[in-house]
Amino acid sequence: MSLDRRHFLIGAAAASTGWLSGCASPAGSSSPAATTLPPMIGLPGQQLMPKGRAPRVVVVGGGWGGLTVSKQLRLKAPQAEVVMLERNPVFFSCPLSNKWLNDIVDDSFLTHDYLKVSQAHGYKYVQCEVTHVDRAARRVYTSQGHLDYDYLVLAPGIRYNYEAWFGNDRAAADATRTRFPAAYIPNAEHFTLKRALQSFKGGDWVMTLPPPPQRCPPSPYERACMIAYYFKSHGIKGRVTILDHKPRIMPIGPGFRAAFEELYKDYITYVPNAHVQEVDPFNKRIRTSAGDMKFDHATLMAPHQAGDIAWKADAIARGPDGKPTGWTDVDPLKLHLRGDDRVYVIGDAVGRVAPTFGFYPKSAHVANALGHIVAGYIGERLAGRSPKDELPDNLCYMMVNGNPREAISVQFDYVVNSKGEIEQTQIDDNERREELVTENFRWASLKFDDMFA
Repeated sequence: MSLDRRHFLIGAAAASTGWLSGCASPAGSSSPAATTLPPMIGLPGQQLMPKGRAPRVVVVGGGWGGLTVSKQLRLKAPQAEVVMLERNPVFFSCPLSNKWLNDIVDDSFLTHDYLKVSQAHGYKYVQCEVTHVDRAARRVYTSQGHLDYDYLVLAPGIRYNYEAWFGNDRAAADATRTRFPAAYIPNAEHFTLKRALQSFKGGDWVMTLPPPPQRCPPSPYERACMIAYYFKSHGIKGRVTILDHKPRIMPIGPGFRAAFEELYKDYITYVPNAHVQEVDPFNKRIRTSAGDMKFDHATLMAPHQAGDIAWKADAIARGPDGKPTGWTDVDPLKLHLRGDDRVYVIGDAVGRVAPTFGFYPKSAHVANALGHIVAGYIGERLAGRSPKDELPDNLCYMMVNGNPREAISVQFDYVVNSKGEIEQTQIDDNERREELVTENFRWASLKFDDMFA
């Protein structure tokens, strides 16, 4: 299921039942009546596919977690019908995308065909937008129609909490997203970021880091290194200023600090305790508790939350003050929602799991591990057995230099203590070296094989 270093598109799905679905916008009140449309043009109010006698597991989201659980369910619960719902036509991997910015890996390494893998492993892939989940009725509504489930797995990833910066000012949020994208959600943002880097002529490039918990905590520092490496190797007189919400670099602090000071002294400025107070994407200004800045370009990362559909499924936990925490309300060991054991959550949307360290790292490795675990849980339950609790692990590699190619890494291990609480052990490997780059690509190959082969 995981690698311990101490010991690596198209289209919508046609299924054997004869249905076909594709991407379409939800029909509004002015849309033609369903009777005037061809029968395969779905409408939100109609049934997407009838439910047969087999138990049905619906997976919402086709990232690292959603792909893993879909494939593993076919292996561990072969009696079940598995349907994966995903808005994108092609898988694009956020992990390794920082290396892609410098063409260390190419598009073909990061992209995969949803339809091909779904057909190979016997689950159904539907390209659509999920609009609502009625947990009482066990029904998922999509832009193509609704479908019922016996078990639901939510793997929605993250959303950007632009409301924390802009309230209900959609114009400012849209300007930030389109002009200075965070590129932490697989879509066109990555290509916008790469074009901006390749066309950058010099000046101040600002990166805001979101407060924890966030998707893949060490990766913004890796991205800063890869941008600085691009400047250095192309003779661009630019400087990356990292505005970090945290008081210090973490994790792998000494390793990144050494890279900043030894490799990119003239290219990276690190600013801790830089809590964002105001962002002006129109005039290219940002105000923080550590000072104000104007910029020529920026990677503006708003705070992260569980993806939209977790909110629409009423799956968000509330804190002692009664306000939403932004993350799903899961049983730490069972991984289903508290109060609804038919709905599981995997990947970045998983909420607090421990009183000490709080959250699992929101990483691809953890999403993949949780996909294996939840598939096993559902398989055991469908077989009439009580599943035994399992825990994930985590392993992340971060490239800090392109020539020579060097990386650092961090590993997390988990156990349940005598109080029944999850404990975390963190192992930072701060010595940058080429060996870790080789291990990183081996890790990626193993994980891609696990999801796609």
